[in-house]
Amino acid sequence: MIIAISGSTGFIGKQLASHFQKGGHKVKRIPRIGTGTPVSEIENVLKGVDVVINLAGAPIVGRWTKGYKKSLFDSRIVTTRKIVEAIKLLEIKPKAFLSASAIGVYTSEGEQIETSTTFSNDYLGEICKAWEFEAQKAAEFTRLAILRFGIVLGKEGGALSRMLPLFKTGIGGKIGSGKQGFSWIHIADLVQAVQFIITDQKASGGFNITAPGVVDNSKFTTVLSRVVRRPAWFPVPVFALKILFGEGSIAVAGGQFAPPRHLLDEGFRFVFPDLEGALRDIVG
Repeated sequence: MIIAISGSTGFIGKQLASHFQKGGHKVKRIPRIGTGTPVSEIENVLKGVDVVINLAGAPIVGRWTKGYKKSLFDSRIVTTRKIVEAIKLLEIKPKAFLSASAIGVYTSEGEQIETSTTFSNDYLGEICKAWEFEAQKAAEFTRLAILRFGIVLGKEGGALSRMLPLFKTGIGGKIGSGKQGFSWIHIADLVQAVQFIITDQKASGGFNITAPGVVDNSKFTTVLSRVVRRPAWFPVPVFALKILFGEGSIAVAGGQFAPPRHLLDEGFRFVFPDLEGALRDIVG
């Protein structure tokens, strides 16, 4: 297969590109798309492609100034809109379009499976809804899967790479009350889940890309401190995150309970379904 990936230089994109190349597939990297990028340029990149995976997006964690909020929006919504427009123009369409979103689309209240419609009204939720709205337009002419990513755990990037140094020195801790959802996935299972969705020609719609063993932030803190054999005595107050990140603190202090119901119903089997096993594999 020929697989085109936007956001191929990010943590997830690199892992997927490496996986597909090792499997004998050709990977085409979609260059960064801006508001001034002609759709025809994207169309040329996508000619002859079997699958398009759209992962582009500026990092969520940061201080959400007016300018950065525009970057968050444009890098997701504008990019997705132009990719879908380019696919529509192709004489021979790709067999599948997999487009990223996040479990931040859901409210933080209760358990949120893929059929849930209790969406968040904060800025992160609004971005995710707009992001998915643009991707949904591709369903008219190709198989569409929306990948709602949880917190991705791996050795070479993602949230864990930022947390580990703190926990290994004994200054890690829960965030706020610790009761907020922590829906996570091992990067190896994420890669296999994407492969599974591509291979299963019936797989379409929304997918929570998370592990079955969803926990809260307090439980994650306890397990990680046990794995690294260090105490976790320093809880992070939410007000401190608000001082540091402003409105963007929701990306750090918030959380959802979002199990992977759709993946499980389709028959996907996780190698790392529980948190402690996943962390021991990653941390060693």
